[in-house]
Amino acid sequence: MEELVALCKRRGFIFQSNEIYGGLQGLYDYGPLGVELKNNLKQSWWREMVFDRDDVEGLDASILTKPSVLKFSGHEDTFTDPLVDCKDCKSRWRADQLKSENCPSCGSNNLTEPRPFNLMFKTSVGPVEDNESFAYLRPETAQHIFTNFKNVVDSTSKQLPFGIAQIGKAFRNEITPRNFVFRVREFEQMELEFFVTPGTDEQWHESWVEARLNWWNEQGVSRNSLELYHVPKDELAHYSKATVDIMYKFPHGLEELEGIANRTDFDLGSHSKNQSELEIHSSVMENNESNARLAIQDQETKSWTVPYVIEPSAGVDRGVLAVLNEAYKVEELEDGKSRTVLNLKPHLSPIKAAVIPLKKNHEGLVKIALNIKQDLQKLRLGRVLLENSGNIGKSYRRHDEIGTPLCITVDFNTLDDGTVTIRDRDTMQQRRIDISELPKYLESLILN
Repeated sequence: MEELVALCKRRGFIFQSNEIYGGLQGLYDYGPLGVELKNNLKQSWWREMVFDRDDVEGLDASILTKPSVLKFSGHEDTFTDPLVDCKDCKSRWRADQLKSENCPSCGSNNLTEPRPFNLMFKTSVGPVEDNESFAYLRPETAQHIFTNFKNVVDSTSKQLPFGIAQIGKAFRNEITPRNFVFRVREFEQMELEFFVTPGTDEQWHESWVEARLNWWNEQGVSRNSLELYHVPKDELAHYSKATVDIMYKFPHGLEELEGIANRTDFDLGSHSKNQSELEIHSSVMENNESNARLAIQDQETKSWTVPYVIEPSAGVDRGVLAVLNEAYKVEELEDGKSRTVLNLKPHLSPIKAAVIPLKKNHEGLVKIALNIKQDLQKLRLGRVLLENSGNIGKSYRRHDEIGTPLCITVDFNTLDDGTVTIRDRDTMQQRRIDISELPKYLESLILN
């Protein structure tokens, strides 16, 4: 973990938030390369979940959440962790994560009794701060999907099965944030709520587990690094009929990367029962008729169904950490030296190609390199970088370390014959190709 943290700071992937003021625990900022990697991972998820399917729609809902939404979803009553304080060193800990009855910081056994600690952040809404004028920062992205269920159905005419996907920020006031970006207070989730006919939910649950395993493998996370954990009934969340966690071997140990839950009809049913109190719809229907419920009507039978929900939910930050950890390698070379390399999948790489003039500031070489960079950038495959450093060896090593899959060297032969040297990150093999072949070569590398 220490090597990954050092790499992330040195190369501009991830920084401690508010660092110049001493930092703020559990918060991190993504730097120039980190934001590209993070966006690429999210885009890959969105393509898989939305673009490649005709049965999923997207959503981008608000972060501020009305308290009644989280009251009827069960979060106000259940979204807590057991908190204990050390009376001697004043540190605070989650009681369920203590390995003994002693304080991990000072070793004292002078601990308070566990008490529930609400994980949800509150913020005031409007000009007056009081107990009535507040909202929560959403602890998950799912609830806004459920409260928008009728809006999506009415505007798209979807029939079961179908899903609503969302990527967005969530906030949890963790007692003990830890392990770099694994457990933090502000994070992003990639969540799909997939609505199915009751009775088909167990089959859909199994198929989504397999689909998510395959997707992580396509992101470079080996199946050998993943395990499935079938959550025991006494550990299930209050809304879950069954949950399978995809566990990854992080540097600090085996932990959850993604959870796939069978939420039954808990959420839609809960919000439907309290329709008037939640004030989701402006009209109140007589006798609570079905068109005021979060349900879907079969176009042939005209019967109404409250769907069951299968929820694959993954943390973006945990995904970035897993992808970095899986890709990070230190390789011994034949000359006795070593190189650090990130074997990122090309579609995830922050920089897709680096164009490097052999001689710094050489007018002819730099002009050709700039033209190549601009032509490749027009492909919209991701960021292409012109690196006018003049030290080809150091440039290769730097781009190995940040995961750039392709380096393109413009040298003096280029001036004569219009060819360039391309170097593969993983094999370090080099060969010359004509400049006109570069767009097709890069497309093949990134898209395959």
